Amino acid sequence: MGRRELRENIFKLLFMTEFNAAEDLGQQNSLYFEDIQDLKEKDRVYMQEKLERIREKLPEIDEKLNTVSKGWKTSRMGKVDLSILRLAVYEILFDEDVPTGVAINEAVELAKKFGGDDTPSFVNGLLGRMVKADE
Repeated sequence: MGRRELRENIFKLLFMTEFNAAEDLGQQNSLYFEDIQDLKEKDRVYMQEKLERIREKLPEIDEKLNTVSKGWKTSRMGKVDLSILRLAVYEILFDEDVPTGVAINEAVELAKKFGGDDTPSFVNGLLGRMVKADE
């Protein structure tokens, strides 16, 4: 499975967390993985571990998003937008294997595929503002 496909699946798993109780996530993740045909164990482990690292950092990620967003706190953001942003912010701040430009570009691609008409520009603008603020 390529990086883009792995990232898309991680996005979907992260999105699912918004709709399931914490105690149900393990079972929901297992069901999700069962539906992926020809899933290699190394890919499942990679996705599960990255998802857990993102979840652990959610307070920091959301704080960062709330700091740079103007008028759109995480509590008001759409679940798709928020999930895309959380994944991208994690990759930018905590994943040394993903260059910042790649994280932003991939977030915009996810936004085009899964978000509304305004999602790509919203995601790009917010991530750009965050990166600029950190420089």
